[in-house]
Amino acid sequence: MSRLGDLIRTERIRQKLTPKQVAKKCGVSESYLVAVEAGTRIIADDQARRILKAIGLKQQNEAEFTLDDIAATVDLAQVQPRMAAAVQAKKPVKKEAELAASTEDEGVAGSVWLDALQSVLKRVPVMNAVMKPVSYQLVPVENGRIEGANPDKVFYYLAPDDSMRGFRIHKGDIVLTVPANSPVDGAIMLMNYNEHRYLRKIKLLDDRNVLLQSYDRQYEAETVPINEIGFIARCVKVTFEL
Repeated sequence: MSRLGDLIRTERIRQKLTPKQVAKKCGVSESYLVAVEAGTRIIADDQARRILKAIGLKQQNEAEFTLDDIAATVDLAQVQPRMAAAVQAKKPVKKEAELAASTEDEGVAGSVWLDALQSVLKRVPVMNAVMKPVSYQLVPVENGRIEGANPDKVFYYLAPDDSMRGFRIHKGDIVLTVPANSPVDGAIMLMNYNEHRYLRKIKLLDDRNVLLQSYDRQYEAETVPINEIGFIARCVKVTFEL
C-alpha cells in the first residue's frame, strides 16, 4: 500500500465511510478508489486533492502534489512493472573497485526514479487566456500518449469566464486540450477569432461555415466562415474544484 493510499484508507475508516461513499463524494468509481488505496493505480494530483478534500483533509488538499510526492507515495513495482525495469536500466554499472571506493549518490538515485516516473506521468501546464502557464497538473501517460496526443502538445486551458457554463464549463475550470487545427463537429474547441481567444462548441454547417455556440445566461450562436478562425485545440476533459 502507498503512503497516500494508506492515508486515504485510514481517514476513511476513521470516519466510518465505505469506499462507495467516498467515491461518490469525489466523483470517481469505487474500484478506482480501492486501487488508489492499495497503491496499484497512479493518481493525478487534481484527483488526489479531490479525494483528500472529500474525506476532510483540507490542509493536504491545499498542498501541491509534485513528482517527488508521487514517487514517495506510489508503489511503482505494482503500478508499472516496466518502470522498475526502466529504473534498473538507468542505474549506472559500477566496477568492483568503484563500489569499494564510493557510496551511491542518493540524489542520482532519486533522479532515476523521477526519470522513470516521467514515462507514465506528465507535468502538463495550465495556460491562462494569454497562453501563459499559471500552474501544472500531473497527467497519466498511456502508451506514450495523453488522450491519443503527443504529451508535449497537450495543455490545460483555464476558462476565463462563464460563457460556456451551459455546456458545463464554468469560470475557473481547467479544460484538458489536444491539438486540432481544423473544426470537429460537436466538439468544444479553443480558437482565435476576431483577435480574441474563445472556447466554443462547434457545429459544422457546410465545408465553408461553422456555428460557434456559447451558453451563459442564454444560448447564443454565430455563423462564421471557417477561414476566419484559427483553431488551436479540441477540449477532451474538464476539471473543476469541489
